[in-house]
This record gives sequence, C-alpha cells and structure tokens, in this order.
Amino acid sequence: MTSKRESKHSDRELLKARHRAEEDFTKTDPWRILRIQGEFVEGFDALSKIGPAVAIFGSARFSSDNPYYKAACQVAEKLSRAGLTIITGGGPGIMEAANMGAYRAGGISVGCNIELPEEQKANPYQNISLRFRYFFVRKMMFVKYSVAFVIFPGGYGTMDEFFESLTLAQTGKIEHFPIILFDSPYWKNLIDWMKKFMLETGCIDEKDLELFHLIDDPEKAANLIIENSKKHGYI
Repeated sequence: MTSKRESKHSDRELLKARHRAEEDFTKTDPWRILRIQGEFVEGFDALSKIGPAVAIFGSARFSSDNPYYKAACQVAEKLSRAGLTIITGGGPGIMEAANMGAYRAGGISVGCNIELPEEQKANPYQNISLRFRYFFVRKMMFVKYSVAFVIFPGGYGTMDEFFESLTLAQTGKIEHFPIILFDSPYWKNLIDWMKKFMLETGCIDEKDLELFHLIDDPEKAANLIIENSKKHGYI
C-alpha cells in the first residue's frame, strides 16, 4: 500500500520541472501510450458510424491518366452506389482515385492519412479525413471497419497491407472477407513464387492460396464484394 509520504513524493516527481532535453516527459513511453490511446479513440469515434466499408489500397505514384487510377475510381464508385463506404490511406494515386469514386457517387469517402518524412498531402475527395502518427493504429482502422480489401498494384506499403490481411485471415484473427488483387499480370510472378516456394516447401497450405481473388475487371471486382456484402447482411 502506498504511504502518504510516497504519494507526496510521486506527485513531486510528476510536477517538478525538467532541465535536460532527454528528460522531456512527452518523449517517454508512458506519454506515447497516451498519444496512441488518443489516436485509437479519435479513429473509433470518427468511424464507428460509417457503416460497412471497403478498403482500397495501391500505389500513391499513379497519375489520373493511369489505367489503374481509372479502374480504382470505377470500383469505388460502384461500391459506393451500392451503399458501401470507401476507406483509403487518404493520399494521392490509387487512394485519390478511390476517394474520388466514392465522392462522385455521393457516398461516404474516408481518408486515413499518415505522417511521413516526406509529407503526404491529403487528397481533396474525402468527407471524413483523419491523420495518424502510427502505422499500426491506422492499419487497425482499415481492418476493423472493412468488409473487403481491394489491392491495386503498388509498392512496399501495398504489399504490407496484402500480407497482413492474408495473415489475419489465415490465422482466424478476422472474419475472412474478400481480398481482391486487381490486375493478374502485375501479381502473377508473386503468386507463382508463393506456389513454387511457399507451397512446395510446406510453409503454407493449398487452401491458403484461396484467401484472395485475382480479378482484372472493375465491374467484377465490385460485384464480388457487393454480392458477398448482401449475403452477410452488410447491405
């Protein structure tokens, strides 16, 4: 049990002025925990009423004349018209295209931006825009509020989202929802490698290759998600 003397001493330690930069309390782990908690609270509060959402991922480097950009916009627009919210990383490229599709359809368009060394400017097609310090908090928002992932061609960040979703589905940490890889030629070599090395060496099972769908047509991608959402009562 804490004595009165110890209690007073604890208060004194908490309230005393700090003289050295390395003693800055706002740079300590307890303070970071509070900031992390605040990000979770803010995210949950903002997204708790958006309804079932589809997360759309892909490269930030594609311009508006790129076929993937146009396809992402089409997928998002159709999903939005069916009553599904669109949620992205909030930046340019595929994220902008997907937010634009939802915005154009008059649906809910969510962007979850992230602080980066090189500033990622939020795209203008969002009616809910959040900003996160921590990747893992941001990624929680995608998983928690999504009923499907659509993954367009992209780089390391896109691969991260793909393999995290596969891991969560494989291990039963989430209810398995449609995970769509858009544009089979882009993904072919990766899938071939998974079959040749992961599967043949016993690192994954045959059924693990059924956790995702390869689709090349925006209409088919949207329809698969819409049908699954109707089946499970999301829309």
